[in-house]
Amino acid sequence: MLNRCVQNVPAVAWDIIEYSEKPVTIIYEKISRISEKAIAEDGTAAIRLVKDSFCKMLIHKFGKPIISTSANMSDRPSPAVFNDIEHSILSGVDYVVKYRQQENTKHTASSIIRILNNGEVKVIRK
Repeated sequence: MLNRCVQNVPAVAWDIIEYSEKPVTIIYEKISRISEKAIAEDGTAAIRLVKDSFCKMLIHKFGKPIISTSANMSDRPSPAVFNDIEHSILSGVDYVVKYRQQENTKHTASSIIRILNNGEVKVIRK
């Protein structure tokens, strides 16, 4: 599915995805077949391939990528568990999936890496 959305997935991206020990979001150039609203002004998009089985199942059922945002406002910390999500966020959405809401294992934010088509890698967030 990544190859359908990114015109040229650099080989290093596959290595980063496979060997990363935590979630990794990669910013790619030359994006196609996704909503224009998910593409930045410079033509890039940030894409995360998930390892979570529930998310994989949803993506498989939909047959296309899921576009989402963080569960926090841009000036607020990212929630580490469901109970850290602010009430204003939860009340402002149409539906909240009833999955792993009681989990207390703290999760770290994903790494964000930009990969240029020439293969250059820039770490945005570790």
